[in-house]
Amino acid sequence: MYKILVLEDDLLFASTLEDFLSSEGFNVDIAKDGEEALSLNYDFNYDLYIFDINVPKIDGLELLKSLRENNDNTPTIFLTSYKDKDTLKDAYSKGCDDYIKKPVDLDELSLRIKAIFKRNKKEFNLITLRENIVFNPISKRVFESEIDMNLPIKVLELLELFLENRNEIVSKDMIIRKLWSTSQSYSEGSIRVYINQVKKLFDNKDAIINIKGIGYKLEF
Repeated sequence: MYKILVLEDDLLFASTLEDFLSSEGFNVDIAKDGEEALSLNYDFNYDLYIFDINVPKIDGLELLKSLRENNDNTPTIFLTSYKDKDTLKDAYSKGCDDYIKKPVDLDELSLRIKAIFKRNKKEFNLITLRENIVFNPISKRVFESEIDMNLPIKVLELLELFLENRNEIVSKDMIIRKLWSTSQSYSEGSIRVYINQVKKLFDNKDAIINIKGIGYKLEF
């Protein structure tokens, strides 16, 4: 399922967000300060960030600035009680995608999240890969005749990356950023193994083509 990192130092509100987002089908991690958020980011990959601005140690604005400077383009929503235009302008200049003022309407938040995912090619409907085999983009599971195939998580992540960028080039750097967190190492051999496993999910075994020196493309 889509994984969200929430940075919020109000523990009661953070708990409310966690409960609501979990009920919406998202996998949620909570950080109470900027350093904890940075540590979680080091260990895990996320599909979305939801950051408060005024938090301890590293505030939300500086955290996002640091992430963007390190080529982390994960979509980001700020939730904050700040109302002045200068803060709003600063948030967007540092790379946020959306901005919601507190108190937050949770139904509105859900709509904003889905809109961001849609813009970033995240799917919510089942995708048929071939007869009797479908991919559920929300749970990130592949089913054959409605039975979970129990594929390795990195195979599922790679499949999602190709589907989000179908008929477009997927570079090796994109694959590395998607499959491995900053704290993990990778090998060229493992990339080839995962690509071969993804290929087996399609009728056409040449659905994923190797563009030498550039990357790969799913023609589907």
